[in-house]
This record gives sequence, C-alpha cells and structure tokens, in this order.
Amino acid sequence: MTTRPETGGLDGDWRIYRGDGRPHDRVRRLPPPPPWRRFSPEAGADGRRERDLQQAISYRPDESVIDRVNAAILLRRPLLVTGKPGSGKSTLAHNVAYELGLGSVLYWPISSNTTLQSGLYHYDAIGRLHETSLRGAGGREDTAEPPDIGRYIRLGPLGTALVPGDLPRVLLIDELDKSNIDLPNDLLNVFEEGRFTILELQRLPEEQSRVHVMTADGGARVPVDRGEVRCGNFPIVIITSNGEREFPPAFLRRCVRLSIEPPGPERLAEIVEAHLGVDARAASEELIEEFLVRRSEGALATDQLLNAVYLATSGSRPPETKFKEILDTVLRPIERPGAG
Repeated sequence: MTTRPETGGLDGDWRIYRGDGRPHDRVRRLPPPPPWRRFSPEAGADGRRERDLQQAISYRPDESVIDRVNAAILLRRPLLVTGKPGSGKSTLAHNVAYELGLGSVLYWPISSNTTLQSGLYHYDAIGRLHETSLRGAGGREDTAEPPDIGRYIRLGPLGTALVPGDLPRVLLIDELDKSNIDLPNDLLNVFEEGRFTILELQRLPEEQSRVHVMTADGGARVPVDRGEVRCGNFPIVIITSNGEREFPPAFLRRCVRLSIEPPGPERLAEIVEAHLGVDARAASEELIEEFLVRRSEGALATDQLLNAVYLATSGSRPPETKFKEILDTVLRPIERPGAG
C-alpha cells in the first residue's frame, strides 16, 4: 500500500520535516533561503559565484580595513589578513574585486600539500604523450602537426593573476597558515619579481616562441612568449591566515598586515541590514545583544548571528519554547577561550 503525501499549507508549524514517517509535500513551501545560501545552475560547477557576489555586496569593512587595503594596492604588496574563522577575511577579496570591477576572484585554497608549482601552472605531460601516440598509431607522424602544447598547460590561480592585462586581477590565497613550512618563502621571489617561467615552453624551438595556454578561471587562452609570464600590473593579492602559525620575517616584511577585529554592535547591525534588510535590522536588536554576550564567552562568527536573525525573521520562526533551544545550537561557540 502506497501512502499519499499530505498537501496543504504549513498550518503555522515552522517545521518542514516532521519525523513521523508520513509523506507530505511541505518542502515545496520552503521560505526563500538566506541570501548567502542561494544557489544557481548558472553559478558554475561549484556554485560559488552567486554566493560570493552576495557576500561581496553585503560586506561592510571598518576604516582600518579600508586603509590597509588601499595601502597594499598602492604599494603593490600582498595584504596578509589575520583573524578568527568567520571574521570575513575571504569575503574581503570578493568585496574588493566587486567594488573595483576586476572580475571574478582567482581562488587558491592552501593545504599542507600545496606547492608553489601548483599555484603557477600544471603541465599534462601524460595527456600530450597520449595524443602523440594516437597520431603515431594512425601513421601520421611524418605529416601531422605536433600536438598543441598549449592545450596541455593550465596556469594556476597565481600564474593566472600574473598574466599581463590592462587591470590587475584579485588573487585570494586562502589559509596560508595551513601550508608546509617552505611555501611562504617560495612565494617571495614571485612576489618580488612579478614573473615566472614555464620550463616546458622554454625548451621549444624558435618557431614556437609564442604559445597560447589555458587559465585557471577557464577564460580565453592567453599568449606566453618564450616561456615567461611577466605581469604588467601586480595583482591585488589577499592572503588569509587564522593565526595558527608564525611566518618568516622575510615574508612578513613584503606584506601589508591586517588583523580583522570582531565587529561591534553598530557594525553588526549594519551587516544584518546589508544581508537581510532594514526590517531584519530593526528586529535583531536583542539577538545582537545576546550574540555579543555569548561571543565574550567563546568564539562566534558573524555568520552565526545572521543565521539566528534569519530564523527569527524569515516568517517561519520556531515557537518561543523551541527558539531558545535552537538558538543555543546556532550560536554554539566555535571554540572556548583557552581551548586547545
């Protein structure tokens, strides 16, 4: 026997899932998602683009952040941004790119296995060898053109940022403190010289001095002459760190440093308004006070406040008897003072 789904409105019940095993169609009447959780088929395979745009539009930096961003841009130096998780370090890069009209951010997430080479370019030697073998198998090795090596070289985020252009690109190097011990020092020469070489292209004969290679963001292939990529405008490089390690003095000397402090009540109200509107700001005064009290007892990210305000103002607020319990979950500290 097949059980038919129930139909009808939500009947004042905020819950979509009931847990009673009876099929229903309440999921079709979900309220609109929070702006920072909206997805689109046009947003790319990873769905980041629309969310990043929303975050960029809604970001509200304070004066110290604005001043240091401008200093880094004027000095053509990387901006090293330190702060707690959720403080808006990564969003700053998207905000800068959006305001200055510099296109999408080139994103380079860092892990313990990341190398400088992976940020500069990747050469698919096996793929090119395979194509060469297929051509040879067809008996065309003496008549066919050799495989276009440019189709087997893809610049990484750092390499793409250094491609010459009329305007600089914005490069986000995310969580550099997760890297191996060598990567910060490996970056020094690239930052100082604003260039790098692709050895596989330098070995080509003179008649192949210009090769068009692929880029990290999937844009049009770009020309590389004699295997050297040399920037015309130094990119706007924003490097984030959670403050989990110290960097070498030589690396720090070449960066403009910024520590993002947790926003105060007025800034939090502005952030709520930017994301959720004037009405949400007016209704969030008590939640902001509660958030600040809890933040003094343990690390909380600003997006946790936004989640709480959305639950309270989206039109599907839990009843008061449940809301306090759910608020405790949404505003659970990321870490306690002295933890770890």
